[in-house]
Amino acid sequence: MRRPVPGAGRPAVLRAGLAVLLFTALTGCSGGVGSWFDGAPRSPEEAIRVVPEDDARDVRAGSPLEVTVPEGRLERVKVLRVEDAERQEVRGRISADGTSWQPDAADASARLVLAAKYTVHAVAVDEDGKRQARTTSFTTFVPEERFIGYFKPENRSTVGTGMILSFSFNRPIRDRAAVERAIRVTSRPAVPVVGHWFGKERLDFRPRTYWKPGTRVTADIRLRDVQAAPGVYGIQHKTVGFTVGRHQTALVDAAAHTMTVTRDGEVLAEVPISAGTAKNPTYNGKMVVSEMQDVTRMNGRTVGFGGEYDIADVPHAVRLTSSGTFLHGNYWARGVFGSRNTSHGCIGLRDVKGGSESTPAGWFFDRTLIGDVVEVVNSTDRNVAPDNGLGGWNMGWDQWTAGSALR
Repeated sequence: MRRPVPGAGRPAVLRAGLAVLLFTALTGCSGGVGSWFDGAPRSPEEAIRVVPEDDARDVRAGSPLEVTVPEGRLERVKVLRVEDAERQEVRGRISADGTSWQPDAADASARLVLAAKYTVHAVAVDEDGKRQARTTSFTTFVPEERFIGYFKPENRSTVGTGMILSFSFNRPIRDRAAVERAIRVTSRPAVPVVGHWFGKERLDFRPRTYWKPGTRVTADIRLRDVQAAPGVYGIQHKTVGFTVGRHQTALVDAAAHTMTVTRDGEVLAEVPISAGTAKNPTYNGKMVVSEMQDVTRMNGRTVGFGGEYDIADVPHAVRLTSSGTFLHGNYWARGVFGSRNTSHGCIGLRDVKGGSESTPAGWFFDRTLIGDVVEVVNSTDRNVAPDNGLGGWNMGWDQWTAGSALR
């Protein structure tokens, strides 16, 4: 028996859905925006300014780190430093007038360090009480004779059964076999885990099928002094891992405008959605949740759509691809969920401005883990590329293993 989404006020099939966000400021899709925003909003860069700039590389240790707003006030700022899959929050303070955030000068851990990746997520409120968000990232300098791999998921995290381990290297890897051999991935209970290279800078690992709930996965990283290219050596020597939680999947039928959420073999709910239009359809295939934000900004210019939309406060954003496909809350569209596809390629659920746990979007967000799989069927678009986000489940096992440098 199908269960209703809590708080939706109707049994069995609910009314929901439309569009999404991204990790390094790529932001996906929207539809039916119309005149939801009074006047032309500032661009994300103008509304919330971050130093170092988005996607900066080789930032030197000790460089300034600051978030400012020319108008309104900062509501919250969260800065994370990632080193060897360890995420540590950088402590800082918002100024008394709310116009700036800076790291805590008394905290040594707040200083920029070498060979690290930083993400900045800031939310600001203008004079009319309207929220807007911005997410940026940058990496600090790695000595030219060294290389480092940035690892997903976070160390000691609990993830969904579709999680794929992904290493992104800061330099092209010439001796891929040596690097792959130096990363040993094991699990309890034990299953074969094989690596697959996407180009020269990315190596993903997965088993033949989804992980069994409760599995503990360990990556033994022994890259220190491994030669990846002439004169370029690794610096990492660490063991990281994660635990697999319950098994949850979401099946999106773009033609029927529904999403069926199943956990451990039981259907939790069937939720109405709105997917991509015929002009901008949603990808088919299996996509793995790789990031979640309670609020984000979506700007069509960041993904090649020009000035078609710029929404400052999209709620409950669940990232599915690196190219900008999201599953997110939608408060501006009316009468489309369960009946029409209106987005630029994202999947939308009914929501309210500011987000609410009682809406379909809030309900799904609260029950989702990074590593959960969202599969789209019956769209008019092609299958999502295996290297677009964590899309490796769209490859058969033989094709996957053929991409290993050790086979």
